[in-house]
Amino acid sequence: MGLLRNESFDTGCRIEVEQSEEHFHAHVELDGDVPIGPGDKVRVHGAPISIPFGGSATFERQATVERAGPLTRAWIKFASYFDLAELYEVSFTPRRLR
Repeated sequence: MGLLRNESFDTGCRIEVEQSEEHFHAHVELDGDVPIGPGDKVRVHGAPISIPFGGSATFERQATVERAGPLTRAWIKFASYFDLAELYEVSFTPRRLR
């Protein structure tokens, strides 16, 4: 694997989607518990998923995992510290701003 070249492979995945008053989420679990690292990309194949409000569903699909190269992975780790610092500037005050 080169510094800029990415490895990619296909694997199966399970998608759990729920849209209700209690939960609003979509989770993807790759077959074989494939670890995902900084800079890796996962593309799930198939038609878009749409479920009605109050519903939940589970789907089996194929996914392509593209591994980040060492240079990309190092850059993502470095840049993430600055993205995290932006969160510190957020204020959660109960009063309304004027």
